[in-house]
Amino acid sequence: MTTIIIEDEKPAARLLQRKLEKLNVSVSEMLHSVEEALHWFSTNEHPDLIFLDIQLSDGLSFEIFEKIDIKSAIIFTTAYDEYALKAFKLNSIDYLLKPIDEDDLETAVLKFRDRFESVNFVGIKSVQLDFEQIKKMFANPFEKTYKKRFTVKIGQHLKVISTDEIECFFSENKGTYIHTFDNRDYLIDTTLELLEQEIDDEAFYRISRKFIVSLKAIKEIMVYSNSRLKIILPTYREDEVVVSREKVSDFKNWIG
Repeated sequence: MTTIIIEDEKPAARLLQRKLEKLNVSVSEMLHSVEEALHWFSTNEHPDLIFLDIQLSDGLSFEIFEKIDIKSAIIFTTAYDEYALKAFKLNSIDYLLKPIDEDDLETAVLKFRDRFESVNFVGIKSVQLDFEQIKKMFANPFEKTYKKRFTVKIGQHLKVISTDEIECFFSENKGTYIHTFDNRDYLIDTTLELLEQEIDDEAFYRISRKFIVSLKAIKEIMVYSNSRLKIILPTYREDEVVVSREKVSDFKNWIG
């Protein structure tokens, strides 16, 4: 079974690849734009299965199907809420909502394997989509929903943390952590890149490669070396929380 990933964000593609490897699914290629995908499909044999992000850096992934007759099974990945995906249901297309749950991913892979290994499976000759219906759906603005809580594992227990409790997110030793106002750290299974897409950008801001901070957690902002800014948070003291120089101007606009 040959599998490729077409995903806008490279960190998201790598995270999905790691999850698929746990299911013994090997990914042969990772692409990140409509243009890149069109070139690849025109010069390579089509895979058995594609994990396809809806929104790519240079347009909607549906544009690929308008120009190339894709002969692959497809599982769409998307951050859009389920109510906005009625066109997929009408077209009997499989999809996974981001952040991708490992159990949902396993179910989708097993479903495909059952079809792929069936003696009646002859491959998908082309993907039949109602382009006009789907394009209208995504052209219509709708209110974006943001992640309101995180579930973390503590020993044999699960703890639910509301975004209102979060002082900052930070990365350390290839792990991503929540730091709460009660001065506790919790490891979560994601990346700062993915978090930027999932949380309210009016309440949280990515100030550097290491930190995303909560607006309401900012106690003090100080001028720092090399035209940077230093942020004082209520309880986080493990490292200096510094706005990178290239982010200073945008950060000032963000705080108003």
